[in-house]
Amino acid sequence: MTEISTPTGEGLVDESQVHIHTVITPGYRSYALILLMLIYVVSFLDRQVINILAEPIKNELGLLDWQLGLLSGFAFGIVYTLLGFPLARAADRYNRPWIIAGCLTAWSGFTIVSGFAQNFAQLVFARAGVGVGEAGCTPTSHALIADYTPRESRARALSFYAMGTPIGSLLGLGLGGYLADAFGWRKAFLVAGAPGLLFALLAVLTLKEPRNLMRAAAARAAQTVAVNATTFTQTFRYLARKQAFWHLAFGAGIRSWLGYGIAPFLPSFFYRVHGAQIADLAAQFGMKPQTFVGIAIGVMTGVGGALGSWGGGWIADRFGAKDLRVFGSVPALAVVLATPITIFNYTTDDGALALILIFIPAFMGTLWYGPVYASAQGMVPANMRAMSASIMLFVINFLGLVLGALSVGAMSDIFNKGLHLGSAEGVRWALIASTLIGTTSAILFWLARGRIREEMVS
Repeated sequence: MTEISTPTGEGLVDESQVHIHTVITPGYRSYALILLMLIYVVSFLDRQVINILAEPIKNELGLLDWQLGLLSGFAFGIVYTLLGFPLARAADRYNRPWIIAGCLTAWSGFTIVSGFAQNFAQLVFARAGVGVGEAGCTPTSHALIADYTPRESRARALSFYAMGTPIGSLLGLGLGGYLADAFGWRKAFLVAGAPGLLFALLAVLTLKEPRNLMRAAAARAAQTVAVNATTFTQTFRYLARKQAFWHLAFGAGIRSWLGYGIAPFLPSFFYRVHGAQIADLAAQFGMKPQTFVGIAIGVMTGVGGALGSWGGGWIADRFGAKDLRVFGSVPALAVVLATPITIFNYTTDDGALALILIFIPAFMGTLWYGPVYASAQGMVPANMRAMSASIMLFVINFLGLVLGALSVGAMSDIFNKGLHLGSAEGVRWALIASTLIGTTSAILFWLARGRIREEMVS
């Protein structure tokens, strides 16, 4: 039971008496979930489109791999991560649809600005601006979805929302590659930023704030209730004793480090290592190499990632109802199964086979979304949900967004120039090394399963 304190602090009311699920229709719940997922698609389209544009940007601006890593990860991630807490605090207090709409407008605008950058510093500024906007999207959306959705289907709902990651990446890679070939990388940024402005309007006009509906339902029932938001300190103290929360957060953070670290260099890997084969394959489909690589990687990682995200949520809800330890064991097993296939992808001489097989690690790499994000919402009372999501996302995004691409890019430069392996072998061994480091997440996920049953509260 989640307790909701009265304005006077003189009594407590059971949330079930005025729960949002009693005043919102299933049809609207489905609509809101689809809209939020589409907004998340736009979020990942705007942050991931730079990955397929990395090579032409590098060539035009004369950049090194570590600078590409800074553009695709650090510049965006450091701002995104640090702003997550104040925006989550706002989301626990104020109108969440308005916060989502405002943030969406901001990051879409900065994506468009990226297309006008004339040098490295200007592009860093624009990508940091994208992070300013996107910082308010996911914690706020997670809290809305948790309020909209009953506990027994929460993992599926959050995993459906998380499908925006692979779908947005698919569109970013496929659309970005085509636009870059047809019109240049600058136009790709302009097109990628435009849809967000429409979705921002839809969010303002059609998304409902559950707290307002709860107050209205309470008034009709002659009750007066208020959901009091908690501070970062209060939520952190509450979570400090929850070992499973931190094991899941850092396990997911390492997976995020691997995913964000590899993403900017996967197209470059195929260009550099399998360039001749890629050119032949692209010619067979009547495409230019950049368009072909963008679509191929986008489809494999997008479809695989979307299925993995949904599958992880379905497994968590189906089997987690009997044993919550599934929330830790499924992500752990996924890491173990994906690692040998991933390493094979980077070592085979068959470029076509490597492209096809990236579907498998993409599927395995998103199975953790539903279980982990649902845990962040279920380990705290309702009035801590946005802040709990923000704390978990701070760990995930600091390791992933801030450090991932930058560190993998640095490894590529070290293997390339420091060990004189050349650019093709440098990026290959950077991807292999990062995959091996990423296996440590399996240990953390497995440790989480030992405590998760005792720590789930809502």
